[in-house]
Amino acid sequence: METNQHSYNFSEQFDFSGKPKTWSLIAILIGVIAIVYGFVFNGSERTFANLLLMSYYLACVCAAGTCFLAIQYVTQSGWSAGMIRVPQAFSSVLPIASLILLGICVAGLFSHNLYHHWYGEGLVDPESPNFDPLISGKSGYLNAPGFLLREVVLMGAYSFFAVMLAKFSYNEDLEGGMNSYKKSFKYSTFFLVIFGFTSPLWIFDTIMSLEAHWFSTMFGWYNFAALWVSGLCAITLTIILLKKAGYMSWINENHLHDMGKLIYGFSIFWCYVWFAQFMLIWYANMPEETVYFYKRWEPEYKPWFWLNIIINFVAPILILVNRSWVRNPKVLAGVCIMLLLGHWLDYYLMIMPGTVEENRGFGLTEIGMAVGFAGLFAFLMLNRLSKHSLAPQNHPFIEESLHHQI
Repeated sequence: METNQHSYNFSEQFDFSGKPKTWSLIAILIGVIAIVYGFVFNGSERTFANLLLMSYYLACVCAAGTCFLAIQYVTQSGWSAGMIRVPQAFSSVLPIASLILLGICVAGLFSHNLYHHWYGEGLVDPESPNFDPLISGKSGYLNAPGFLLREVVLMGAYSFFAVMLAKFSYNEDLEGGMNSYKKSFKYSTFFLVIFGFTSPLWIFDTIMSLEAHWFSTMFGWYNFAALWVSGLCAITLTIILLKKAGYMSWINENHLHDMGKLIYGFSIFWCYVWFAQFMLIWYANMPEETVYFYKRWEPEYKPWFWLNIIINFVAPILILVNRSWVRNPKVLAGVCIMLLLGHWLDYYLMIMPGTVEENRGFGLTEIGMAVGFAGLFAFLMLNRLSKHSLAPQNHPFIEESLHHQI
């Protein structure tokens, strides 16, 4: 057993068996049943919208894990060194999440259940009764070959960096030295530049093009804020649950406090971007822009519209402003769960009003698919986490992480 002066077992591995494995498989089964139920009773349009919602959410959380890793390497942060195995596990799931999202985008495109606002018969043909001059004007960018090419290239690039960053860290345990860390630094720099400039394009294609008549230059930042907060919450919740199960004893309340501060700060940033987008569209009062919020003020969505702000901004700000609550694992875990549900609602409001014309609602399909994808993520992430030690034993800043205090 490898130990340091504090007698921490850095070679410990997560045992993915028993209740975690059983419950994740049960959740996956519930999700499969919900998908079948959705196609049979709710129609393909609503079911495809839910599949897009959950596959996009899954990809966003995994991408946030990669972003977290890259930021820690580029900033040469020491406080987080002891916990990076968790975002590495998220990162390792990104290729699978990307394939699932790509498959649903392709199926939704060609079945006309998702992107029918811009991909439909005659929309760009001046001789057709379905001709839409606005969509025709955007067709140079918004067309099926370009859409699919961008989805494949961008998600493929993100997945490549995700796999490489995890690989370098695992190699670091075997080889020691600074070689793997220097590679991680270099690849993280490339990833952050590429992801920073191209993620808005990925978001515009995947989500904003669902309502192709509308656009917002702030939509990419709005989605990134949701991606980042939900990723931070998923990482924090995973660490808390691992500690509760007796793992990662080297992670203390100071590490959790820092994660809580990040969640607090970026919840404010999420609200800032949300409000800026809403205020500017409301103030300009242009029909082609206000239609986006008009849909979300329909009776089916208006209560969720306001609840979105309460869950994702008001509640976490009031709770996490208290230092003792941030350092309380139970309170912090509760906030993380609340925000993960809250940003599911956020994505729900981004996707559903523009894609589901008939048979709208909220019921077993939505709940069942959310449970199923949560189970799928837990299964894939925990399975990956169990393959290596829970501590990066040869990380150059591991000692700094052990002595982290705030």
